[in-house]
Order: sequence, then C-alpha cells, then structure tokens
Amino acid sequence: MKIDPGLIDMIMRLRSRGISSNAVLRAIELSPRRHFVPLDKKPLAYDPVNIPIACGQTLPPPMTSALLAQMLDVKMDHKVLTLGLGSGYLAAILSHLATRVYTVERYKTLIAEADTRLRALDIFNVVTRHGDGRYGWPGQAPFDRIVMGYALRAEPDAVLDQLAAGGKLLAVIDGVLTRFEKPRTKITATELMPLDLDMAEAGKSRTL
Repeated sequence: MKIDPGLIDMIMRLRSRGISSNAVLRAIELSPRRHFVPLDKKPLAYDPVNIPIACGQTLPPPMTSALLAQMLDVKMDHKVLTLGLGSGYLAAILSHLATRVYTVERYKTLIAEADTRLRALDIFNVVTRHGDGRYGWPGQAPFDRIVMGYALRAEPDAVLDQLAAGGKLLAVIDGVLTRFEKPRTKITATELMPLDLDMAEAGKSRTL
C-alpha cells in the first residue's frame, strides 16, 4: 500500500485521543478517508473537521467514526447494520471488522457514490438498501450490532426490536451518545457522552 502521510498522522492523533483498538485502527488504515470526501475537499480529508458531502449531508470528524467503531466492539462473525450510509466511510471501516455490513440510506445519490468508493477500495461485503432508516431492515434482522448514523430525539423502538440477543446499538439521542444492550430479552440503555451530531429527523441530519 502506498504510504499516505495524512492518514498516518490522523491515525496517530486518534490513538493519542483514546482509540486503542488495533483492529479499529487497522480498519481505518484500510479505509483512507480521502476516498470519501468531495474532490474540492481533499486537502481537508484527514483534518478534525466536518466535511459537506452530497444531498446536504455532512461527514463528521474522523474521531466520531473511530469512536463509534470502537464502542460497537464488532467481531468478525457479527451481523452489522448501519443506518445512514452517507459517504460510506463508517461502513468501510466496519467492513474490515465484520463479514458483512448492511446499510439503509434514503438518498440514491449517496448510495451510488458510496458504492463507487467502496468498489475502488475492493470492499464488496457492504450491502445497501434504499429506504427510510427509521425502520431499520426487518427482512435481515436480527443484527448483532447497529449504529444510527444520524441524531434522534427519542429511542428508536422499531430498530431496537431488530437487535439480536447479546446485541448492541449506538445512537445519539438529544445530543448524548447512548448505548443500548440486549443481554437476553430486556434492553438496557446507558448514556455515554455528548456527541455532536445534528438534531433532525432521520435521514435529514449528519450521516457517516
């Protein structure tokens, strides 16, 4: 792989800020962020800033995607669902952690662009569906890990029903990153930390 100084510097910053999972850092290395930003934003690809993408959406700073990937604690045999494909960046990271990643995205333009980026990186284990992420993907449930790529105002009950036993879901609710866990049948929620995702209805906010 060609040496990418910007990517190396970004990974070092992420490690210094608490991203300690070698698997996640390796997945980030295999998913150079410069492939997921518009051409005119390439100079900002590895900077800790929000980057506008198509359809009025935004790619958040690298730390956000890295933090979500680490907190999901994905294993290779897990079935993963990400709601809000956006640029495809988070899906690309997760694709190196799990055998298959399912995504739901409401904008066909974003799906087409993300598919092109993923193929260019030889990533073929991301399956995308055009639809409303508020309803998850019932036909493929249950999932071991789910991440909501946009901020919410209430618990995503319809999606929580799609968690497998032992599963985890991450979502930003009223500005707070919240982890839902399903040890067996009862789901528990734990507020983790404030996280900067736009507060808006599903599909209208910042996607990953």
